[in-house]
Amino acid sequence: MNISIPSILLGLGWKCLLNWALVFLQRNHICRSFLGVFSVSLAVVETVLTLIFTTIHIHSDGHLLLLGLQLTRYHTCLLVQILGQVYSALQWPVAVVASLEHFCTISLRAAASRAKWVICLLVTILLWYLAALYVFLLSDFIPVLEDMSHHQMHQCWVFHTTEILQIVTLLSLTLGCVALHAVCSTRLLKNHPLKDQIKDQSRTHSRGSVVCQVLHIFLNTWALLLIFLAVLVLLPVGIPSYLGLNVAWLCFLNSFLIAVVLCVVCPASQLAQGLAAVPPDSFCEWRFKFSLAAEERT
Repeated sequence: MNISIPSILLGLGWKCLLNWALVFLQRNHICRSFLGVFSVSLAVVETVLTLIFTTIHIHSDGHLLLLGLQLTRYHTCLLVQILGQVYSALQWPVAVVASLEHFCTISLRAAASRAKWVICLLVTILLWYLAALYVFLLSDFIPVLEDMSHHQMHQCWVFHTTEILQIVTLLSLTLGCVALHAVCSTRLLKNHPLKDQIKDQSRTHSRGSVVCQVLHIFLNTWALLLIFLAVLVLLPVGIPSYLGLNVAWLCFLNSFLIAVVLCVVCPASQLAQGLAAVPPDSFCEWRFKFSLAAEERT
């Protein structure tokens, strides 16, 4: 799609404000997880790049020199396209690393520490480096620039990002399969209440309770955003790649991954006793309620 350069700069400016607002909102635990550290790095990188793009646009008559190269609107469009490709390349690696961290936190009850913060920082730097390396050396990315003078260039061709919808679709299918399995297991055990199945039945009820509560907590917070993403899937409307990666999306992804891992791992006994380690989340309050009978069975 073709978007005017002022609109691109305005979108990036509002995105920077939103990024920093959400980072400030999560300031108490922003550095306790990989997604928190990556959110800070994203806010810093995007602020610096937005200032660079704005400076180039203001001096688009060719008076801005960098290492002997005249920077014009062509370079603004080129850098925006490169930025979008780097963001698209980061989507899946960030989701995979965050899901592995959440799995270890919930299943192994790994506590946050200074060593973990350092590891998260190193992984963040490595991901930025590998994404840029992939875009410049390994991908088939070809810039799309109009053949005209930079004085007549007022719009940039911007690629769409599909990775967000792919990740949401995969996580939704995983969550739906786990919920369906929990419902089917409960019904099967109700139909065959044998004595040797009492223990399995109690575990199934615990899993079903955890899945239901997880879905309720998650949907209470993010239902509107899920509906919006579903509309994007149905309509031929794309998300500009330079807007695809932002702190708001990372906050949603954090809650979504916590929900999926809780349903898959299902630490019902730890949750009932308040011993389960749930990753930090500024939007969903992961509190669970179990009946006394359920606690005795678990």
